Amino acid sequence: MSFLVLLLVVWVEKFSSWRWRIQQDGPWLRQLAKVEASPRLKTAPWLALGLLVLLPVLVLGLVLWMLEPVAYGWLALPVHLLVVIYSLGRGDVLAALGPFRDAWRRGDSQAAYHVAERDLALDASEGGALLLRVQGYLLWQAYQSFFAVIFWYALLGPMAALAYRLLALTAEHSQEPALRERAVQLRHGFDWVPVRLLAASFALVGNFVAVSRALLHELLSWDVSAARLVIDAGRAASESPEPVLGEAGVASLDALWQLLVRAAVLWYAAFAVWTLLL
Repeated sequence: MSFLVLLLVVWVEKFSSWRWRIQQDGPWLRQLAKVEASPRLKTAPWLALGLLVLLPVLVLGLVLWMLEPVAYGWLALPVHLLVVIYSLGRGDVLAALGPFRDAWRRGDSQAAYHVAERDLALDASEGGALLLRVQGYLLWQAYQSFFAVIFWYALLGPMAALAYRLLALTAEHSQEPALRERAVQLRHGFDWVPVRLLAASFALVGNFVAVSRALLHELLSWDVSAARLVIDAGRAASESPEPVLGEAGVASLDALWQLLVRAAVLWYAAFAVWTLLL
C-alpha cells in the first residue's frame, strides 16, 4: 500500500489542487501560540514539544490502529494519503522561482535581488552570491519538502512523516528560543540519514567523482548541517558553473532541477524493487 500512496502523492502534487486544501496549518499554529503563552510550558520545552509533535503523532497512530483490521486495512489508505500530502513542504518551489528566473534571464540583477528578497526571503548584495543562494534554496526546499518526507514515510510510515513536518513547523514558527532549539536538534537527527542518501543519489545520477571529492571527508560528520550537505552535493553533481547573469545562470537552475527529478525517479525505482522483494 505504501508504494501506491507514493504514486498517488505524485498524481495529487502534479494534477490537482488538493495539496493546498489539505495543508492547513492554522489549527496547529494556534496550538503553538497557546503552548508558548503558557508560563509552565515556557520552562519545559521538551514537554511543549511533546504536546505539539508527539501528541498528534500518537493520535494518528491510534486512528491507524483502529482502521487496520477494517476492510483488510484499505480504509487506512486515504488516511496515509492525507497525512503524506500534509507532511510535504509548503509552497511551490518552481512557481516561487519564476519571477527570479525572468529577471536573471534579462540580466537585471537589481530586479532579481528584490524578487529574491520578496519571494524567497533571500538576501545577497552581489549578483553572483545571489545566484548561489537561489541554487541552495532550490536544493534545500526540494529536499525538505519532498525527499525527507518520502524517506520517512517509506521507512516508518505516516507517523514518522507527520513528526518530521511538525518538527519543521516548530523550528520555523516558534518564538520561544528554547523550544525552537529543541525542534532544530531533533530535526537535525531526522535529516541525518535521508540527506546523505540523497547526496549518494546525486552521485549516482550526476557527477560521481565530483560529489565524492566534495563530500567524502565530511559525509559521516554529525556537525555538518543537512542544508550545507545537500547544497554542496547538488552543485557538485550537476557541475554548476561559476554564477553569471543571463541565460547561463538560469540554465544552472534547470540543471539542478533535472538532477532532482532524476534522483526522485531513482528513489521511486528503488522503493518499487524493495516492495516487490518484500
